[in-house]
Amino acid sequence: MNIRYSILAGWMLDGSGGPVRGKVLLRVEDGIIVGMENCRRENMPDPEMVTDLSHCTILPPLVDSHAHLFMSGTTDKKMRQKQLGTDYEALKPVIGRHLNYLLSYGVLAVRDSGDRGGYALRYREEMDGNLPVEVKSAGRAWRQKDRYGTLIGRPPGENESLAASFDNESQNVDWVKLVNSGLNSLKVYGRETPPQFTLDEITGLVRAAERRGKKVMVHANGSLPVKLALEAGCHSIEHGFFMGRENLQLMAEKGIVWVPTVYTMKAYAENIDSKDENADLRVINRTLEHQLEQMSIARELGVTIALGTDAGSPGVLHGESVVEEMKLFKKAGFTLPEIVRCATYNGARLLGLDDIGLLQVGRAANFLVTRGTPAQLPRKLSYLEDIYLGGKSSGIYRKNPVKTIQ
Repeated sequence: MNIRYSILAGWMLDGSGGPVRGKVLLRVEDGIIVGMENCRRENMPDPEMVTDLSHCTILPPLVDSHAHLFMSGTTDKKMRQKQLGTDYEALKPVIGRHLNYLLSYGVLAVRDSGDRGGYALRYREEMDGNLPVEVKSAGRAWRQKDRYGTLIGRPPGENESLAASFDNESQNVDWVKLVNSGLNSLKVYGRETPPQFTLDEITGLVRAAERRGKKVMVHANGSLPVKLALEAGCHSIEHGFFMGRENLQLMAEKGIVWVPTVYTMKAYAENIDSKDENADLRVINRTLEHQLEQMSIARELGVTIALGTDAGSPGVLHGESVVEEMKLFKKAGFTLPEIVRCATYNGARLLGLDDIGLLQVGRAANFLVTRGTPAQLPRKLSYLEDIYLGGKSSGIYRKNPVKTIQ
């Protein structure tokens, strides 16, 4: 016989972007939410059948839509070079640690955005589902020969088109990653690098990917690199610094998702080496402010935004950076329910996941528990009370006290 029980939440953000609800009674059966109503004296069930979380806020598990699992967020240059040059066997425990860091902050799904050896994808496949966090991976990214992207990918084959090289690819990636610009300059404000691929080349890749049921994510900064990716029909834009209002409008019209990774720039500002001749704190801060302005415009235009951190970049730690990214969404003018939607439902939908992202009748009773009121979010996500899976305390959080130096 199925046992139905109830959970009383003090406050709930359901991931839809709707208002915070107070005193919500979730009714759960076989791990599924079968009822959700405002708690009143007359509808309170037997106290012995109620889990009392009335002192807590609940919300869906978080999703990091852009991370690099093979790389830590260390700012130690020697350590970074060592990590970048090491082999898969040495990186296996590193990737595992990063997944546990994500879990400890309530991140239950991550989209790995590429590495030079496809190591994160290989790790996911070797673990055969035995992972603390759901992993979607782009394997090795595609880049143009002699252009930026050596650390995360490779160029098309000699005398082969981009689409043909993809068709000959044996890795079973979840996403196809394309690099279509360089990095942002930390010295010259707003400097734009030229596109790495033409419109026809990108369009060909998108069509080849779609024939195999795959979507294309594009690293692109600057107006033209982003415009070409959007016109080619890509499915998400990664970073998008200095892309401009016209591209944001086009994204809104086409329903293309933006992953702004704004915290990367704040991390640069916080960890800048005063002796670095290739970085200027004033330029970094101006770039950060411009990205926040673009996020505000995107909100106004109705662009779908999914939260991603670019964890693995200098100073951008796996797990912790999700909270920092959420704080910057707030600075850009997003309300708390909107921020939670970007960090939960939008990310889950982007990754094609149905078991997390939204709390509603008919969906799995998977949620995070934070002590206190919503006013203490997102800070309280750094001190989770619990993670519930299938309506039950998983004990995961207490078993993984991994908030240590990364």
